[in-house]
Order: sequence, then structure tokens, then C-alpha cells
Amino acid sequence: MSEKQPCRRTGTGLLPFVTASATLAFYTLQCRPRLLTWGATQDETARAYPGDELVPDPDGSSTMATDLPAPPEQVWPWLAQMGYDRGGWYSWDWLDRYGHPSADRVAPEWRKLEEGQRLKASRDGRFWFTVALLEPNRTLVLRSDLNLSGGRSFDPRTKPLPQARLDGIWAFHLRPAPFGEARLVVRTRGQGHPRWLTRPFDLVFGEPAHFIMQTRQFRNLRARVGAEGMTP
Repeated sequence: MSEKQPCRRTGTGLLPFVTASATLAFYTLQCRPRLLTWGATQDETARAYPGDELVPDPDGSSTMATDLPAPPEQVWPWLAQMGYDRGGWYSWDWLDRYGHPSADRVAPEWRKLEEGQRLKASRDGRFWFTVALLEPNRTLVLRSDLNLSGGRSFDPRTKPLPQARLDGIWAFHLRPAPFGEARLVVRTRGQGHPRWLTRPFDLVFGEPAHFIMQTRQFRNLRARVGAEGMTP
């Protein structure tokens, strides 16, 4: 009497791999390019902006844009007062400000802004952005340098540089729109060290998180700028 042979499930075993590969390919080819260029035109995406040179060889970059219902000089004060202990970031407050709401008005005490100034990005001050470039009503470039092994921001002039680090910019570019509104283009550029460690994390978590936070900021800025314009 011959023994029964066990059923072979080679095809079934390949199904998870095929599904995962198809999902990854769809995200890489269809979703990811749209996330990284949300709202931006081809010209805006291809154009060079002030501050790009601060990260000359980025591992990753994004260019997102939106229209705001006020001219650049009325939008600028909202950008100039950003900071954890200032006006906030106008995004998801429970993610970037421990639930404390961002400002819904322009406050005179937060208008001072100059190159080299640090803007706190956390309650304990371990993380911050540095104002790298500043042209009122037009350009605000914030620089972020993170020491991954130390778990905090660092001064990029410090030598030697941390071996595990993330260097990047978060740049805001205001331009007049045809009907008296403002066009806001936000560009990020980042470079990680070592790349084999930082790049996978950025692809899986960093880029989607930036999309979620940036689109929320666009929405809240539109609401605030629009409400200000309707105030008698």
C-alpha cells in the first residue's frame, strides 16, 4: 500500500509575497510621487529655491504647495510666529504640541525673527529648528540637525559631527498669486547618516508623516488667514 503524499501549496505560499510586492510597487509608482508633490505644479517641483544648497545631495525631497486667501505680506506673520513656545505649527496639535492648540491670531510678541534664531520643536527644548534663511514676506528656511544616538538636536558647527544624524530643511516660499492671493510652496530636503539606517525609516514613516502634517498645516493656515481677512 502506497502512502499518501502531502498536498503541495507552493502557489499559496507565494501569495503573501506577490501581494506585498504588488502593494509596494503600487505605492512606489503611484502613491509616493503624489504625496511628495501634493498641490505643486511641475514647474514648482523642478524649480530651485533658496535654501536648497544647504542640503546639496539629499536622500529625499518633497515639494508641496497651496493657495492662501491673502497676499504674502498678510500670510507672512503667521509663518514668522511659528515655534513650539510661540504660535505653534498649525498642524495636528496632539502630535506636534502635546494637544496645546496653535495660535488663532497674530501676536506682536512673536513677530521677532532673525537668522540664527532657534525655534523650539519640543516642550523640553531638546529639539529645535534654526532659522537658516530669512527674507520677509518671501522666504523662511528652517534647518533641522538631529543627533540620532543622542536623541536631540545639535549645532552643525560642532566638530566632530555625530556619526548617526539627520540633516534637513523645512522651507516656506511665498509668492504673489494672480488674483491678489498668495502661493505657498513648502520644500523639504534631507540627508541621513548612515544612509542604510535612515533611508528605510524615512520611506516608511518619515515621508507619510510629513504628508499628513503638512497637508493639515495647509488647511489650518487657509482657515486662519481667511478668518483674519473677514474680520472687520
